[in-house]
Amino acid sequence: MVEEGFKRKLTAILSADVEGYSRLMGEDEDATIRTLTAYRELMSTLIQKHRGRVVDSPGDNFLAEFLSVVDAVRCAVEVQEELRVRNAELPDDRRMEFRIGINLGDVVEEGERIYGDGVNITARVEGLAEGGGICISGTVYDSIKNKLSLGYESMGEHTVKNIKEPVWVYRVQMEPETVAFAVSREKKPGLKHWRWAVLAAVVVVAAVIVTIWDFYSCPSPTPEDVTSEEAPLLELPDKPSIAVLPFANISGDPEQEYFSDGMTEDLITDLSKISGLFVIARNSVFTYKRKAVKVEDVRRELGVRYVLEGSVRKAGDRVRITAQLVDTKTGGHLWAERYDRDLRDIFALQDEVTQKIVAALAVRLTLDEQERLVSKHTDDLAAYGYTLRGLEYLFRFTEEANAQARQMFEKSIGLDPEYALAIRCWVRPI
Repeated sequence: MVEEGFKRKLTAILSADVEGYSRLMGEDEDATIRTLTAYRELMSTLIQKHRGRVVDSPGDNFLAEFLSVVDAVRCAVEVQEELRVRNAELPDDRRMEFRIGINLGDVVEEGERIYGDGVNITARVEGLAEGGGICISGTVYDSIKNKLSLGYESMGEHTVKNIKEPVWVYRVQMEPETVAFAVSREKKPGLKHWRWAVLAAVVVVAAVIVTIWDFYSCPSPTPEDVTSEEAPLLELPDKPSIAVLPFANISGDPEQEYFSDGMTEDLITDLSKISGLFVIARNSVFTYKRKAVKVEDVRRELGVRYVLEGSVRKAGDRVRITAQLVDTKTGGHLWAERYDRDLRDIFALQDEVTQKIVAALAVRLTLDEQERLVSKHTDDLAAYGYTLRGLEYLFRFTEEANAQARQMFEKSIGLDPEYALAIRCWVRPI
């Protein structure tokens, strides 16, 4: 187990994503990407202004950490105010609103990334926010309730997925009139006692009615309502089993998503060539993309003993890749590494990661498997790039995207007429 390089800390975590992102992309990809890029730059600037740090930014998601909870909330408010101004200049159907969640929690730090329940709770709190809104956990509220001139609306306790204890959530009220009401409500207790008694009685009666209504009208839980902890544990295969989770794109450029997805798919393909391994297919693992994932849930849902996860940062002719192999039974790291390489070394890097996994799992390779693992399909990086873009289009499963995919494969074949993967995809799409 690899322990070096990991440390725990208490930090304020901010998570954000775009409400209705799929709709925006479906209607106009180019405009959505331009708006998203501009808004991400603004958010990065404001996070730095408030002494925060961007941890990760895959797709339309944003994860940042702050030393101060006050700084995190101030930053979130300023972000939403600035985005509201910018959105006012756009047509209603092109406005891009972020949901923001903030939590104060313990995390595990590995290099530039952070993991743990603190991050997972933040993502769940964010999911309760509205577009253009901010939600905070109870730990954040307890830290800032008397320090900022904001209103807070309690949303009560929420049982959220993969978190054992309920999370108390508050909605931050940023509008001036709402804030003024919240303050005056605390400072003017001048109602007569009998009015308070009547109000209390009404609340109690309403609560009883709601409870009875819920009891008789709420349907029985569907299979989707059952938490992963209640789902049966799948039996592990009789040989080492592994799921390669989608590598996160941390390049700061959504258009580089194809490259991180391509890295994931290449590793799945390479590992699938090994008869001594049971490898989960691409379609199954990509359901976890852009989600905060617990490895024990992957083990339960996919029936695997090991999980490979990581991130890709591509900038110019350089690429940085982090990867870690986790035992889903113990939660321990069997192997973790960070690579800084020239882009032209990408194939050798993939080979090295694959060989590290094989060594960590003590899998024996046949001579034929050894030869297949070290033989790449092309030495032309441009052809490789076009093929990755083609695969990205292909997995959108639309007629228009299929036509774009074929164009990418044709460009790849034009650069390397013997590139087998590009030819196979062009002749018969996956």
